[in-house]
Amino acid sequence: MRKKINTVTVQQIQNLDKIAIEKYGVPSLALMENAGRQVAAEALKSLARVKSPRVCIICGSGNNAGDGFVIARHLINAGIKISVFLVGKGSQLKNDAALNYRILKKLKYPVMEVGMAGRLPVRDIKKADIIIDALFGVGLNREVLDPFRNVIDTINKNGKKIISVDIPSGLNGTTGAIYGICVQADKTVTFTFSKKGFLRGQGPNYTGKVVVVDIGIPVQLT
Repeated sequence: MRKKINTVTVQQIQNLDKIAIEKYGVPSLALMENAGRQVAAEALKSLARVKSPRVCIICGSGNNAGDGFVIARHLINAGIKISVFLVGKGSQLKNDAALNYRILKKLKYPVMEVGMAGRLPVRDIKKADIIIDALFGVGLNREVLDPFRNVIDTINKNGKKIISVDIPSGLNGTTGAIYGICVQADKTVTFTFSKKGFLRGQGPNYTGKVVVVDIGIPVQLT
C-alpha cells in the first residue's frame, strides 16, 4: 500500500527517479513513455466535446521535450490534429528526448523549429483548443531568458487552454518562486507526486488544476 506522501521537493522527486532507474532497473525511456501517455490521456479528456480539435505542443530542449514528443505520438494515434514546435534544434536533443524526436521524424511528422527570437506562429496558437507546455521540467533552476521568455509570453497571451507537463515552465517546484516568467497553466499533469512549490509562493497562481498521475515508479519507493 502506498505511503501517504502528499508533496515532494524537486530533489526528492529527482532522487526517486534516479533510484527507480539505477537501482531497480526501470528504463528511463519507459518512464518517459508512461508520462507522455498519461498527459495525452488528460488532454483527450479535455477535448472530448470539442469538434475537430487542434493541439499545439511546445517543446524545450530537455527531457520535458521528450515527454512532448511522446504526447504528440499518442494524440496522432487518437486522430487529433496537432502541431509540434521545438524551441531550439533537433540536433541538440539528447538521450531519451532525442530518441522520441527521431521516432516522430521517422513517422514523417514535422517538428517545427523556433528560432532564437522565440517567435511562435500566433495564429496557430490562437487556433489550438489546447496548448501543451513541454518547455521545462522540475530541474529548471535559473532565470528564463529569450527565446523561452518570448515563447512563454506568447503562450500566456494567446492560448485558450494550457496543460503543463509535470510543472508549469518557469516555476520552482520546491519554493513556488517564479524564474522571471511562468506559463499560466489551466491544468498541470504532474508525475508520481504533487510538488511542494505548487502550494507555496506563487505556485497556486500558475498551476491551475493539478492532476497527479502514475508513470511507473516502483511502489516500494513511494
